[in-house]
Amino acid sequence: MAESTTPKKAPANKPASTATSPKRPAPPKAPNNGTEAKARFSKAIEEARTGAQLLARDVQDKSGAYREKLTSTGTDWIEEAKVMGDQAKERATALAKDGKSRASDAISGLGKVVADNAGTIDEKLGTRYGDYARTAARTMQETAAKIEAKELDELGEEARQLVRKSPGLAIGIAAAVGFMFARLFRGGNKDS
Repeated sequence: MAESTTPKKAPANKPASTATSPKRPAPPKAPNNGTEAKARFSKAIEEARTGAQLLARDVQDKSGAYREKLTSTGTDWIEEAKVMGDQAKERATALAKDGKSRASDAISGLGKVVADNAGTIDEKLGTRYGDYARTAARTMQETAAKIEAKELDELGEEARQLVRKSPGLAIGIAAAVGFMFARLFRGGNKDS
């Protein structure tokens, strides 16, 4: 038998029935050249910027409150320091006046002791030394009166001038006064 040379047609595809197959959701669209990603990134940046601004406002509010609190506390401390400084100054002035009075009384008392013993010095050492004792007693009495009459500022200025003119003498006087105070305080101590 002879075969025919004509090609056979393939059977035509029939469309599938739409009633029997379920609908599938459409696959997500691919970003269109990155515009959707850029939009998301811009939105995230904007949210971050807004959050940073809110945080900055919150920090400013809190720092302002702390600044006000510190300012008021600092002002209170300054006022307290001024009051304490004034009290210390008053106390120091009172102590200085008391010290001036005691020094004057001590010099005056020493002058009286020397004057009272001038007669004994006359008998034991001679009238010449008794006269020295009387002169020293008068000088001590006059010095005590001068100290008592002067204000603290004047005494301070005279002390500064003495130190400037003769620092060696000032050091010697300070050493002698220190020695006297040491003897006075040691004499009052029963353990010595």
